[in-house]
Amino acid sequence: MVNSSTTPRVGIVGLGGIGAYHAELVRENDAELVAGLDVDPSARQRFEAEYGIDTYTDRTSFYDAVDAVIVTTPNAYHEEYAVGALRAGRSVLVEKPLAHTLESAERIATAAQEADEICMVGFHNRFDPRAEALAAYRADDFFGSIQHVDATYVRRRGVPGKGTWFTDADVAGGGALIDIGVHALDLVLSVLSFPDIEEVSGVARSTFGQREDYVDVEGWGGEDGTVSVEDSVTAQLRTADDATISLDVAWAANRTDEKAFRLRGTDGGAYLDMNGELTLYESVGHGVDHHRTTTVETADYDGHAAEQQAFFEAVATGEPPERNTVKQALTIQRLVEAIYRSSADGEAVSPR
Repeated sequence: MVNSSTTPRVGIVGLGGIGAYHAELVRENDAELVAGLDVDPSARQRFEAEYGIDTYTDRTSFYDAVDAVIVTTPNAYHEEYAVGALRAGRSVLVEKPLAHTLESAERIATAAQEADEICMVGFHNRFDPRAEALAAYRADDFFGSIQHVDATYVRRRGVPGKGTWFTDADVAGGGALIDIGVHALDLVLSVLSFPDIEEVSGVARSTFGQREDYVDVEGWGGEDGTVSVEDSVTAQLRTADDATISLDVAWAANRTDEKAFRLRGTDGGAYLDMNGELTLYESVGHGVDHHRTTTVETADYDGHAAEQQAFFEAVATGEPPERNTVKQALTIQRLVEAIYRSSADGEAVSPR
């Protein structure tokens, strides 16, 4: 690391929308935003004008200027920038998913293991206050043995712009599953303490994205360009101890929006609405047998900001993070690959 102070000098690779969002949060977290890197001249110009900092096209000069790098490029370019930064001795926060393919993700994992630097992956939902409360109840054994989880991340309409990298299989690596489904998988597996997954069965569908009569009420994207990825996935996963996970993910569906998780345990259960509240369920025999339903109210803060803060603290102390690790992200990538493989083969498969 170049700078030994507790305030890291931060550079952002990929200066589009999510890069700009991270830039705002860097300043809110009292870190020092010093540099940006992008191949697009217009993106660099916008970033320079907005934040008054230098932008680069040369990676060596960029890495020399920073202590920590936040990678927010399209998925297919995560590897080259994350690995490059790690090999240059810079800590890395790389946005989810780890990569666009399992092979690329494995190469990032190898580089992170060989490096002496911090590397985290941007599954920010784990830092959501409601999710953190759920994790605390799990740690306190409120649920007993969790036997089943329903994980739902569905938009009524929300296919990203046609012809953007989100709908290009070669760049994104997939569609709804690798974009938003990875968040659901990561949160579920973190609550379950990343158990071994024995079997995966899934179906990927392209229903809405390629339709000429697709109705885009929310105005997510333009009308031009091709869509070579799925817009919904349903999957079933079974762990080594026979717990089960049902995953329902869609960019578009004829139903209400939902971003929620239902947990069923031997001692208690929960409904986590990521856009609402955390509700706990148990049945007790105090005085008289009865059901008890508890609504958990938490502070309201930005999961992205909390995730960034955890990254900066890890960079300052040199202590590797216990959550959002590259190893965990690689597990998610293997499950994504298995779901796609199951859909293509038409049968249940084991993760590689």
